[in-house]
Amino acid sequence: HSRGPMKSMTGYGWGECSKDGLKVTVELSSVNRKQSEIFVNLPRELEVLEAQAREEINQQIARGRVTARVSLHAAEGKDSARMHLNEKLAKSYAREFTRLAKELKLAGPVSLDLVLHAPGVLQASDEMADAEDFWPSICKALRQALKMLVAMRTQEGNHLDKDLRARIAAMRKAVAKIQTQAPLVQVRYREQLLARIKSAGLDNVDLDTDRLLKEVVFFADRSDISEELTRLQSHFNQFENCLQSKESIGRTLDFLAQEMNREINTIGSKANDSAIAHCVVAFKAELEKFREQAQNVE
Repeated sequence: HSRGPMKSMTGYGWGECSKDGLKVTVELSSVNRKQSEIFVNLPRELEVLEAQAREEINQQIARGRVTARVSLHAAEGKDSARMHLNEKLAKSYAREFTRLAKELKLAGPVSLDLVLHAPGVLQASDEMADAEDFWPSICKALRQALKMLVAMRTQEGNHLDKDLRARIAAMRKAVAKIQTQAPLVQVRYREQLLARIKSAGLDNVDLDTDRLLKEVVFFADRSDISEELTRLQSHFNQFENCLQSKESIGRTLDFLAQEMNREINTIGSKANDSAIAHCVVAFKAELEKFREQAQNVE
């Protein structure tokens, strides 16, 4: 699939092609799905063309649920085209009927009425002799519809692109704030620890005892969030790389959203700090919107 700019999975397309007094109409609509699903509704007598139609759609669409409706009508002012006379078949019937009449020694000529009522000689235009004859017209209408569908998915994709970039920018800001707060977490913890010791009436405790230092060091180790912050930066960079990709990126964005969610949850529980918790809430609000929008990306 040549992807180009970001595309949405939602769109609509329409195309038609007239030939020999018949008009083929193709209507396409697509909505978001994790995988690619293609449904082709063809008139019963053209169902053999389903595989070809699916293949044509598959070349343009990587993800989403696409429904194609193909219909056949007589072109306006072409009533004669509603009936299709299969002359070749009529001749065969006449020949066989005449042979049979001779064999059974039945008098009387083979009538036109008899031949016209033989199966397949007279067909309404929507019961065509050979479905394959219709493929060029269907293909032309389908390509027209696909062009319109892809254009709409691209237009929607431009909005998604802007929105997702804005969400990432907001998440970057939240992470920058967390980064400035991180070194202060240990300082605040030490102050809280000292305040608790004082309020317990233990003022005479030597505040630089090994026990106290060990506790602060232990906390510093347990609350260190530098790895998570580094991984978040890496996810932001992956997002930027994603935008340059020529492939379908929807699934990658889903995955990135899950990974960022895991890191920010760890940061929240590890740091256990009110200033950082505030940034975590802001981050998660943006991430939730990012995740919702990413689900619409092809």
